[in-house]
Amino acid sequence: MEQYLDAFISAFNGTVNYTWKAITFDVPWYKNYFWGLTAISLLVWLLELLFPWRKNQSAFRKDFWMDAFYMYFNFFVFAIVISGVYKILGLLFAEFGIKAESLALLNTSGWPVWAELLVFFILLDFVQWFTHVCLHKFPALWRFHQVHHSVKEMGFAAHLRYHWMENILYKPLKTFGVMILGGFEPEQAYIVHFAAIAIGHLNHANIKLSYGPLKYIFNNPVMHLYHHAYTLPKGSFGVNFGISLSLWDYIFKTNHIPEDSGLVPLGYPGDEKMPSSFWGQLFYGFKKN
Repeated sequence: MEQYLDAFISAFNGTVNYTWKAITFDVPWYKNYFWGLTAISLLVWLLELLFPWRKNQSAFRKDFWMDAFYMYFNFFVFAIVISGVYKILGLLFAEFGIKAESLALLNTSGWPVWAELLVFFILLDFVQWFTHVCLHKFPALWRFHQVHHSVKEMGFAAHLRYHWMENILYKPLKTFGVMILGGFEPEQAYIVHFAAIAIGHLNHANIKLSYGPLKYIFNNPVMHLYHHAYTLPKGSFGVNFGISLSLWDYIFKTNHIPEDSGLVPLGYPGDEKMPSSFWGQLFYGFKKN
């Protein structure tokens, strides 16, 4: 029991120390997730202000500040809280003889960096796409995902407005994807991380982008807006589930873009029951409405 407590405390302290180093610029700029997130957010917000898709939407749209808080809560505060739990789970897996190497299907260590990063990006995006489909398909998971879909005006910060339980769901699956790639992230995984943040911010931004022919590969604001539409196609539990890539939706026929005015009402039937405060949303989803 003592080893688990020590592991929990060590992981907790390690994450706190790293986060503080990032905030105080004691981490190389290209690996600094805290200021990297901040810089990407400010840049995409500037694009929203310069080239707004929905002209009548305020620069400080509805829930702007709460969504901004969600970004840092989900990426840093919750990461500190949960880091010890994942460390303990790693020890438990090791005791049962389950190691990353035992699940590896690919050994990318000898590949060129660009190929390793590309496969890493594509595999993790598919895992996230599949998880996203499950969040919509299964009622017990959808209750938590409703926090993300309760946004009524779209903006970049809505990207990371999601219930902390989604971290619980995404993180193990992401880790599983890493295990398939030989049990470790590529050394330059921060490139994939920042690319995903930038694409995700743009997808939720008040900017009209579709990328032309590349729309069949990359998710985009026009496509993703209909993922948040209040009214879905008849008989559908959701559309446009893509995270960074749209190609999964085109492959599995879950794509839907009926028009591109950007004026579609957002939310879901019953979203008026969603608490308006962060603290109310923090405990939302654990019981049926």
